Amino acid sequence: MAKPIIELQKVTRTYRLGSEVIHALNSVSLQINEGEYIAITGASGSGKSTLVNVIGGLDSPNSGTVVVDKHDLSNMHDDKLSVYRNKTIGFVFQSFNLQPNNTIVENVMLPLVLSGVKPEERKKRATEYLNTVGLGSRLDHRPSQLSSGQQQLTAIARALIGQPKILIADEPTGNLDSLRGQEILEILQKINDQGTTLIVVTHDPNTAHLADRILQMSDGRLTELKI
Repeated sequence: MAKPIIELQKVTRTYRLGSEVIHALNSVSLQINEGEYIAITGASGSGKSTLVNVIGGLDSPNSGTVVVDKHDLSNMHDDKLSVYRNKTIGFVFQSFNLQPNNTIVENVMLPLVLSGVKPEERKKRATEYLNTVGLGSRLDHRPSQLSSGQQQLTAIARALIGQPKILIADEPTGNLDSLRGQEILEILQKINDQGTTLIVVTHDPNTAHLADRILQMSDGRLTELKI
């Protein structure tokens, strides 16, 4: 029987815009089981990114509880949140967030630097993950020497190197042509098939329909769509 790995109860996150209060998350409750593939859809400004940032420990709710892999993020201090993000969550951002002056193998190694892994082991594991995504021949290239699709593959390898239980991908195909986008989706599907819980934020209905469940954000509220 599947176990819940993510549980949100009545989570609210507000922001002030002048005198106006914006409800990015409005009493959101959600349960995601281990190994699920979840797609989160919705218009810009609907609360999608805030939701995954709260799950990932990048943002904190004003009220409600967030429990991920038995960690209560609501009461976690910054130092423990950093450890949680490094060990439990893998992030793939639409903007890639690669270090431009580092080679791609150096970029992929970065999470292991924070974990205190020895240099030889860091490079070995980074090379293995870059081989997995088909970039083994580009180890010494810098991001500017790669296509957008190759940069996204590098970002995926970096997200996976810490062997996270949960992978969060925010618009992973947003900057890519259809061929490269399909390649990314196939890799993400493979990662999910191996047991990693996968959360994909997307505007693309074709991408969303690959998931086990589709959740839609609208004005900070969450509904589940039938597939």
